[in-house]
Amino acid sequence: MMETTREDTHTIQLSWLDPAGHDDLPLPAYHSELAAGMDVAAAVVEPVVIGPGEIRLLPSGFAVALAPGYELQVRPRSGLAIKHGITVINSPGTIDADYRGEVKIGLINMGNEPFTIRRGDRIAQLVLAPVCRATVLAVDSLDETKRQDGGFGHTGI
Repeated sequence: MMETTREDTHTIQLSWLDPAGHDDLPLPAYHSELAAGMDVAAAVVEPVVIGPGEIRLLPSGFAVALAPGYELQVRPRSGLAIKHGITVINSPGTIDADYRGEVKIGLINMGNEPFTIRRGDRIAQLVLAPVCRATVLAVDSLDETKRQDGGFGHTGI
């Protein structure tokens, strides 16, 4: 069995936007030893019903500060997606290192039934990821490859 260590842990600073009104909400948290994503809870005041095909932007109740060179990806929770058709509309969403506003979760109901989100429900997961920035260089032509412009299923199903 492979031994696990937490030497690769990074700190995310989190600030509750209503310091007195978050006691019933958990911090984003990993729910298994090797989980990649931290579950984030809905900070809705009243239950929110998301109808089939409807998009809703839900509050988390907090803002974050990330180290330069990192992003916080907002991803769907697999159970909500598979069982109810609830997914992150812009998956993965990105929280940039210089963003200091409220972390909000854009959900869409791809299912056939309305779905209710209640305060404290785990609605998405947050994954800290390194960012590699690029320099774009305009050239007259690109090197040739065996694939060239084949795409969209060119290798079969």
